[in-house]
Amino acid sequence: MLNTNLTRDPRRARLISLLGQYGVLAAFILLIIFGALRYTGFMSEYNFSTFLRYNAMFGLISLGMCFVIITGGIDLSVGSVVAMSSVVAALLSPYGVIVAVLGAVVAGALVGVINGLIITRLNIQPFIVTLATLLGARGVALLMARNQGGVGIDLNNTALTWLGQGDLLRLPVPGVILLIAFIAGGIALRYSPFGRHALAVGGGEDASKLMGLNVNRVLLGVYVLSGALAGLAGMILAAQLGAGQPTEGLGWELSAIAAVVVGGTLLTGGTGSVWSTLVGALLLGLIFNILNFENGKGIISLSPYWQSVIRGGFLLLVVVIQSRTGRSGKA
Repeated sequence: MLNTNLTRDPRRARLISLLGQYGVLAAFILLIIFGALRYTGFMSEYNFSTFLRYNAMFGLISLGMCFVIITGGIDLSVGSVVAMSSVVAALLSPYGVIVAVLGAVVAGALVGVINGLIITRLNIQPFIVTLATLLGARGVALLMARNQGGVGIDLNNTALTWLGQGDLLRLPVPGVILLIAFIAGGIALRYSPFGRHALAVGGGEDASKLMGLNVNRVLLGVYVLSGALAGLAGMILAAQLGAGQPTEGLGWELSAIAAVVVGGTLLTGGTGSVWSTLVGALLLGLIFNILNFENGKGIISLSPYWQSVIRGGFLLLVVVIQSRTGRSGKA
């Protein structure tokens, strides 16, 4: 009886709610303070620019993943779509910046169309569908690069390279693109019918149908959005590296899922926050940024392979915490 009363305590419920809303932001701020106090050069303009330039790609695919997970779905194909779109951008780079950018985004959106149509028309689980397109998109990327032996395809456009390596008002261009995308995504989720319908579908497809919502159209829309944003990230990848990379993007879908979940979006759908997803993506990037600085001190030595181990463990920890707090809130 005592435990039941405790879980029904409105103050505890309020605390759980606040942790869900602001816990990731508090952790992000605390890590920044820790890094600033411990590492020389952590707060330098160079580290800030490098951090934002690299993590912009993860932020973009996390934004698309946020909308997908809000509907109760999942998109495992985004990492492969990034690689495929980077190759498309490289192949189209001789025809100009606009053609290369649009080509990469459209290529990603087409994968989203395939995902959405199979999920909605054939009623197949998103996990299976997007797992198949993960393999398919990777294969297409390698096929397009086969004349180069399956390795990178060089860009033939310096203006396109600027989109990945350049600065705008002393901010890295990928960071500016990321900010614009999240502003648009935040407005869409909060104020547009598309965002409200996505939340409603995640809350319950049957109830949404009774409300008169076109569930299939909403689901198709979120997968197209996810694919298009992955395509945009692929363009930035090609621009940063100066080449389309068919072998890049391995495991990036897990980073996107982790960022969304860390940001407080439930895997069961029906709730979520674009801005918390951004903080979640930056938090994950900041953890690895700090680990790199720690490696530089020579106290620990973590190879890049440990990043996957840490990312997986962190995701599992957050899911467990979500599950426990969710039960407490419902008790």
